[in-house]
Amino acid sequence: MSERSVSRQRQGKRWYTVLAPEQFDRTEIGETLAAEPEDVVGRTVETTLGELTNDQGQNNTKLTFKITDVGSDAAYTEFVEHELTRDYLRSLVRRGASKIEAVVTVRTTDDYRVRVQPVAFTTKKADRSQEQAIRRIMIDLVEEAADERSFEELIDSVVEGRLSSAVYGEGKEIYPMRRAEVQKLTLEARPAEVAAEEETSADVAD
Repeated sequence: MSERSVSRQRQGKRWYTVLAPEQFDRTEIGETLAAEPEDVVGRTVETTLGELTNDQGQNNTKLTFKITDVGSDAAYTEFVEHELTRDYLRSLVRRGASKIEAVVTVRTTDDYRVRVQPVAFTTKKADRSQEQAIRRIMIDLVEEAADERSFEELIDSVVEGRLSSAVYGEGKEIYPMRRAEVQKLTLEARPAEVAAEEETSADVAD
C-alpha cells in the first residue's frame, strides 16, 4: 500500500494512547486509531506481564484489557483476562506425571463474577484419590480467595503468584508437586451485569 493510500485512510482519524488500569500504574500498553472517541470503546488490547513490568521472565503471562473510557488523547481500560502461554504450559508437562486441572466460577466481595482455571503438576503419577484431593484444594483455595477479596485484589493475588503458591503449598502435602499455576482467569460479568441477571432470575422464579 502506498504512503498516499495510508495517509488518505488516516485522514480525520487520530491516535489514542491505550493505558492499563490504575492497579497496573496506568502503564502505556499500545495505541489505537479512530475517527471518533466512541469508536475506541470496547476494543481489546493484549500485552504481556513482562512488558508491563519490564521483566522478560514474565512474558509467559498474557494480559488482555478492554477499553472502557476515552479522554482527549488517552484510552482507559479494565482488566478482562489473564492467561499463560501454551508454550509455557507445555513446558511444564512431564511424561509419567499428573496434570490436574479445575475450572471454578466465583464472585468477589465487590460482586464481579470471575472464572478461574488453576492447574497443578506433580513430580510423578499420582493416584486418582490424590488427584481428586489436590483438585479439591485448588477449588477451595480459589473460592476462599474470592470470598475474601475484591476484583482488583483477586487479580493481584493471581498476577503476583500468591494464589498459585498457596495451591502448591497445600497440594504438596497430598503428593510431591512440581508446579502450580493459574493458567487462566477471565472476567465473566461486572456487578451491574450480575445484579441484572439475578433480577431476571427472580422474575422468572416469581
